[in-house]
Amino acid sequence: MPRMSETRNLLVVAHNPSPNTRKLVDATLRGARHEDIAGVDTRYLPPLEAGSDDVLWADAIILGTTENFGYMSGALKDFFDRIYYPCLERTEALPFACWIRAGLDGTGTRIAIGKITTGLKWKPVQETMILHGDYRDEFEEQCEELGMLMAASLEARII
Repeated sequence: MPRMSETRNLLVVAHNPSPNTRKLVDATLRGARHEDIAGVDTRYLPPLEAGSDDVLWADAIILGTTENFGYMSGALKDFFDRIYYPCLERTEALPFACWIRAGLDGTGTRIAIGKITTGLKWKPVQETMILHGDYRDEFEEQCEELGMLMAASLEARII
């Protein structure tokens, strides 16, 4: 549930094992921290460092992962394993969005994340963004737009 304080909190939890996935995280944060957006505190944590207290702090969350063997990264799975029960009945309707850097088609990863977030009763803000195929600069543009959308929506109290 959103708090009534002025500042809203956006948490970005994203696995970035390569220079290209680091660019996606940076783009997401650039959008979320756009100069025209005030009143939103954005925090980035790698999945292995994020915990349930971080999720409980958040008014919305952006997840990012690579597709590994047709599944989410082990780091993001570990994050979910650690936060699932502590957050289960405390983060219902948490708005979230997700990007997947997919080497295959991203379907298995999207389904797995969907099952977990459905169990948590989180609320998707948009369809999962699958960044598929050879790396393209437009992936960064999409992540920047996603970060900006989430932060602006929080600021406007749309989510």
